[in-house]
Amino acid sequence: MSISSSMTSPSLSSRAEQLFQLTKPRVVSLIVFTAVIGMLLAVPGAVPLQPLLFGTLGIALVAGAAAAFNCMVEQKIDALMARTRRRPLPQGTISTVQTLLFAGVIGGIGLVVLYRLVNPLTMWLTLATFVGYAVVYTVILKPLTPQNIVIGGASGAMPPVLGWAAVTGEVGHDALLLFLIIFAWTPPHFWSLALYRRDDYAKAGVPMLPVTHGDRFTRLSVLLYTIILAAVTLLPFAFRMSGYFYLASAVVLNAIYLWYAIKIVTEYSDQLARRAFRYSILYLSLLFAALLTDHYLGL
Repeated sequence: MSISSSMTSPSLSSRAEQLFQLTKPRVVSLIVFTAVIGMLLAVPGAVPLQPLLFGTLGIALVAGAAAAFNCMVEQKIDALMARTRRRPLPQGTISTVQTLLFAGVIGGIGLVVLYRLVNPLTMWLTLATFVGYAVVYTVILKPLTPQNIVIGGASGAMPPVLGWAAVTGEVGHDALLLFLIIFAWTPPHFWSLALYRRDDYAKAGVPMLPVTHGDRFTRLSVLLYTIILAAVTLLPFAFRMSGYFYLASAVVLNAIYLWYAIKIVTEYSDQLARRAFRYSILYLSLLFAALLTDHYLGL
């Protein structure tokens, strides 16, 4: 191996890693997980291989593009916050032009894959989700209103609908129930984070609820939306989309989440809010896993 080759390879590897970080892989993994659950719940038996593989690939690529675009728009804000200041753009290791090009390429590939190898409906819904997150939420709502999470949560709730459409070519009422679950889950999930990161958001000038309305109001809002979430998660059983295994799982998961929400109101600490935020991610994963398990138990 030549000297120039040995010096170039680490640089290329490092650049690829930085571009990968722009896609927020942990967030995208949860998006893909719920999208795949939507695919598996959409049919009574085995999911056809083509929509499963290419639907997952296309949704993942567009989600990664949306995340990269979000990083590009918020790079100045990210530089002010401890949680995000080590991202590639605030560090200056990736430029704005490179990020825009990267997001355009992977997003474009994802949309073509969905249109050509899945179906046009999924492509259009995924494009609308991209616009909702990258433009409506990131550019318009987040810097303007403390209700950014509530309104913008519609985009984050779309993955299971996209998965459902990828397999069936339509959006059924069961898919909308999955949408409602994530839509109701989003505010208590993000407001728990905002509570223990309120100083960062205040420093960056982002009007998150704890900054504009105070901790007490936010803590009560977390409890209120957790109660709403618990009620919404019972809808799949009420509409006979699921059975008793899911019902029992939802009751247990909701009891734990409600305990966290009550504690946030009565005995608040940043450590408790951090634990509630982490549990919320586990909660959503286990809830959708329970839906899937119940689905196959009922076959």
